[in-house]
Amino acid sequence: MYWLRVSLLLLITSPALALEGYILGGGAEWDTADGLTATVVGDFGLAEDTWLSMAYGRSSSDLPRGVTLTTTYGDIGLDHLFENIGVRLGMSYWGDSDILDSIDTRGSLYWRGKRQSLALELEYRDFEFDIPPNDFLPRRDIQFNAKGVGFGSRFDLGDKASLGVSGMHYDYNVNLRLAPNQGITDLLSVSRLSLINSLIDYRANISLGVDAGDKRWTLDVATWEGSVDGSKTVSTTLSFLTPLGKKNDLEFSVGVDDSDTYGSVAVFSVFLYFYGAP
Repeated sequence: MYWLRVSLLLLITSPALALEGYILGGGAEWDTADGLTATVVGDFGLAEDTWLSMAYGRSSSDLPRGVTLTTTYGDIGLDHLFENIGVRLGMSYWGDSDILDSIDTRGSLYWRGKRQSLALELEYRDFEFDIPPNDFLPRRDIQFNAKGVGFGSRFDLGDKASLGVSGMHYDYNVNLRLAPNQGITDLLSVSRLSLINSLIDYRANISLGVDAGDKRWTLDVATWEGSVDGSKTVSTTLSFLTPLGKKNDLEFSVGVDDSDTYGSVAVFSVFLYFYGAP
């Protein structure tokens, strides 16, 4: 999801920018499978070493039976840095209350040096799944959870380039591979913005950023495996960030997803950031 990449961008940049006050951003992502997402984000410096981040998003994607699925996303997080050691806590809601939604809580302990950082990530996801009726089965309500453990790291490669890597693995208390026998695969979509595509066993990401004057190019390569059908997706995204003025940046992104479930889909996005002082 694009808002996850936006959250990562804010976490990387916020320690420097939050000292000046705040970051506000908004934008949209769409793909060639008729998926659409709109997101707004904010990062606010509450004190010299404390930051509050928030995000809100809405997305829509098509299901195989001709139904359009609308998803809501909300996130709030608090970050505090004790010299080189920091703690980050957060909570989010993501989903459609009529079909599948999740309340997530997460925590991170990280170390930040002059040229690199390293973080341990923990996450707990509490799901409620209302499976629609089909020709053979009535409507069913399923509650389950997932525990995630992951890491994140960032390295400066000289003065104008940086490399970031991250990963997360989830352990579910139910076997979602049995879902095809329960009609759950009717909710699979041809878009990465689909609700069901948030149920993953793992994800991994590598990102290379290069400064070109006051502009920045970023290449992201990510992969994840679906928990329902075991399908794998590889996503490649190229982003270009350029200033519009002293306190505004504009970011364009174009990417391609190659999925076992929905094939090859192109993704486009545009985002605008505003920086302010208290």
